[in-house]
Amino acid sequence: MFVRAAATSTIGVTLGPYLARLDLAGADLGIVIAAGLAGAAVAAIAATLFADRIGRRRFLLAITALSAVGTVAFAFASAPIALAAAGFVGMVNGMGRDRGAQPILETAALPATASDAERTQVVARYTMLQDIGHALGALAAGIPAWVMTTTTVAAQRSVVLSCAGASAVILVLYIGLGDVIERDRAKKLTMTPESRSIVTKISALFTLDSLGSGFLTTAMLSYFFFERFGVGEDVTAVLFFAARAMNALSHLGAAWLAKRIGLVPTMVFTHIPSSLLLVTVAFAPSFTVAAVLFIVREGLVEMDVPTRTSYVLAVVRPEERTLASGVTNLVRLAAWAIAPAFAGLLMTDDTLYVPLVAGATLKIAYDLLLWRAFRHIRPPEER
Repeated sequence: MFVRAAATSTIGVTLGPYLARLDLAGADLGIVIAAGLAGAAVAAIAATLFADRIGRRRFLLAITALSAVGTVAFAFASAPIALAAAGFVGMVNGMGRDRGAQPILETAALPATASDAERTQVVARYTMLQDIGHALGALAAGIPAWVMTTTTVAAQRSVVLSCAGASAVILVLYIGLGDVIERDRAKKLTMTPESRSIVTKISALFTLDSLGSGFLTTAMLSYFFFERFGVGEDVTAVLFFAARAMNALSHLGAAWLAKRIGLVPTMVFTHIPSSLLLVTVAFAPSFTVAAVLFIVREGLVEMDVPTRTSYVLAVVRPEERTLASGVTNLVRLAAWAIAPAFAGLLMTDDTLYVPLVAGATLKIAYDLLLWRAFRHIRPPEER
């Protein structure tokens, strides 16, 4: 997971400037990013429907190999349609965050390793390690800019290829994975009416939140900083390293806070301020001010990740966790895949800020609706 998160973050930070250097306009850039996320969404569907039946480890090996092949093809493509096709096959993740088929299966197995009281802490450690990988991966994206006088397309292509190489390392690690990944596998996909009602409602809300996130992919944000303030990958790499480091630290804070005020309040009351801070980034007068606001925002925005994962896994039966994890992650991926294409259309020279404002608005609406719908539905440890 750590290696995959690092590679995902690296390509997320690299993607915006890389596609800009290939002379892709904002609309084409949005379509390419959307295609990669659409591929991840299809993989998530497959994980949800088939992984428990064919074996989680076997599925993880197959999907990782496919990602490696598609990413290699992406590195050597240049036309928008070829980039989009390769991005789809390789599940090239312009979000810069490790959210896809693999985490669906990994997180479904986590509750079996802990008690109800410890579940959120275990999920928080998992997501913290993800964001440590995200932080180091973001830093790695700046290597070409630091070692070369002028960053070239060839140098950035080598970064994309290194991300494909990371998949080979992940394959080896999956081969040595123990039987813990196979715990609580469902023989068939079923859900009680109560669980189905909860998953349906929360999935609808997650769709709204993810539409907002789709306007704010790492690739889009790096493109925003590149075009608005003229900063290169060397600067954005450090910026996203700091942001992901803040994300990682916030996960442990989220687990601590959730023990005191509950999972749903933690999700809502940390997320709204982060969205308001994002609006201030859109109108910041200088890169320094924007960077400071963005880093503060990143210290809050991910506190809902371990808490919402823990919450979803807690309010369904153990044998329903793969399906619940799959459905809730799938709707997020599908929304991520839709939004970047619209965000790209909105990002002209005079309207670079619009996707940031639109994304923040959607996220605040999600938080308010989530609080209204789920504040009385509590996980076992809070009853």
